[in-house]
Amino acid sequence: MPLTSDHNAYQRHYYRSLDKRTMQRTDSAYVRHKIDWMTEYAGLEPGHHILEIGSGLGKFSEPLLRSGHRLTCLDISEDMLADMKRELADLSFETLLCDVGDLPEHTDQRFDRVIGFFVLHHVPDLDAAFAAIAKVLEPGGVVAFCEPRAVNPLYHVQIALTPGMTWKAERGIRNMRPRLVEAAMRRNGLVSAHSLSCGLFPPFLTNTTVGDRVERAVERARLLHPLHAFSLFRAEKPA
Repeated sequence: MPLTSDHNAYQRHYYRSLDKRTMQRTDSAYVRHKIDWMTEYAGLEPGHHILEIGSGLGKFSEPLLRSGHRLTCLDISEDMLADMKRELADLSFETLLCDVGDLPEHTDQRFDRVIGFFVLHHVPDLDAAFAAIAKVLEPGGVVAFCEPRAVNPLYHVQIALTPGMTWKAERGIRNMRPRLVEAAMRRNGLVSAHSLSCGLFPPFLTNTTVGDRVERAVERARLLHPLHAFSLFRAEKPA
């Protein structure tokens, strides 16, 4: 598919040239919040075989691996997968180098969970992605993604003000709306598709003692839900 090929080539170039400080592996409140959300929302258990889409440099992979999860990490960037394997040489995990839409052509494994952090909005064809994911999920398996919330205007400000970030690479944020993502899940054989919003702060605030406490309090304050910055999407493969 030429459009997907061109898109992936641009994404690889984008991430090679982007300031990668925000992608680095680090033990932070921001990362722990996202791991906690995903663990609860997707029902991650140490015995599950988990496929992580768009693992990048392993920012979210490492804490999952160190907590005992069995992980296969997928990315379209050979450089990032090589970096992760080199830096996490003390950990045991598998990697897949391919586009998510080509998954069934690159593995005959089946996974209990398929997850991703801030990658779905970079996928140009949601239908192709969910069709492929459905094929590699075990019956009863769960797919879940943590994404920027489309209606939060702060992402547009971030893209405009952050050196190296481009709207061309990040424009898929507009597609991270529950009705669009959930419909794509259902069209491709996944059931019980639903979503929820969560979180509030960017890393520089979450990674402070006060920010950490406030964000966790916000999770319980229903009146503040319209201010949430992140969306979680989830669906299942029929048992």
